[in-house]
Amino acid sequence: MQAHLAEERHEELRKRLNAAYHETNATQARTLLQGTIAWLRKISPAAAASLAEGWEETLTVVRLGVPELLRKTLATTNPIESAFSIAESVTRRVKRWRDGTMRERWCVAGLLDAESRFRRVKGHKHLKELLNALERVVHPTLDAQRQRA
Repeated sequence: MQAHLAEERHEELRKRLNAAYHETNATQARTLLQGTIAWLRKISPAAAASLAEGWEETLTVVRLGVPELLRKTLATTNPIESAFSIAESVTRRVKRWRDGTMRERWCVAGLLDAESRFRRVKGHKHLKELLNALERVVHPTLDAQRQRA
């Protein structure tokens, strides 16, 4: 997203995004992100589109009440984009694709290569809290039954 902006705009963007990413209220975070997207549309439609593409992930982790350290990791698409970039560089070496299964094998090989480069998720100690929050969303009746018991 920053690549679409002049360098003198980077600090302003960083401040706006930090404010949204540190917000614990989903409605307020949405308002901040919408304001940032509107600001970006005036100076760089490409940057605005880039932010608009991933803002729902940010709001989801805020809405779930994910602790801040884990939220920082999960609020962006960077980890998956990095994995796909590595897989793409591995599959780029193939000169002749024979069939669909060959394509699948090379893609898996690329993702396994990416996996070997992964680091521990920041905030990994809070993954249990994330699972509990997801459980409450996916199975609200089970959560209600547990609370009554």
